[in-house]
Amino acid sequence: MSGHYLRSFRAVYTDAVKGPLTENESLSHSKWECKYHVVFIPKCRRRTLYRALRKHLGEVFRRLASQKESRILEGHLMPDHVHMLISIPPKYAVSQVIGYIKGKSAIHLARVYGEKKRNFVGQHFWARGYFVSTVGRDERMIREYIRHQEQEDQRIEQMNLWQ
Repeated sequence: MSGHYLRSFRAVYTDAVKGPLTENESLSHSKWECKYHVVFIPKCRRRTLYRALRKHLGEVFRRLASQKESRILEGHLMPDHVHMLISIPPKYAVSQVIGYIKGKSAIHLARVYGEKKRNFVGQHFWARGYFVSTVGRDERMIREYIRHQEQEDQRIEQMNLWQ
């Protein structure tokens, strides 16, 4: 392939891959955009302990995600569950990254808060499993959903009080 055609191909490929709607990441030989909406819960949905940890957990999750070359783009820590929009490189399985975040955060919580609470169960803090959905072109809608989840839950609880 001559130099002129190669430059043209690169320009067209770059414009197609990095269009106005996307922010692509890159590895050594690939461009990628892999975003997931993930939800998981603490075991038995324990609310009281979780409320005390909400502010601290966001930073812990972000640090752990970065250790797997992932980024938490949006997140909301509800009293009884976690919502996050996470970008994970294609070289990692979603289960690998989420398992790592849940496992290491539970160990961290056990070390930091385990001695303060007598019934804290440490490594068993998170329930098994999680919900995951791929995020395509509806990323803006998912971000709004995560941001306003707490208000929506409160609205539904209020409606249930009157039934």
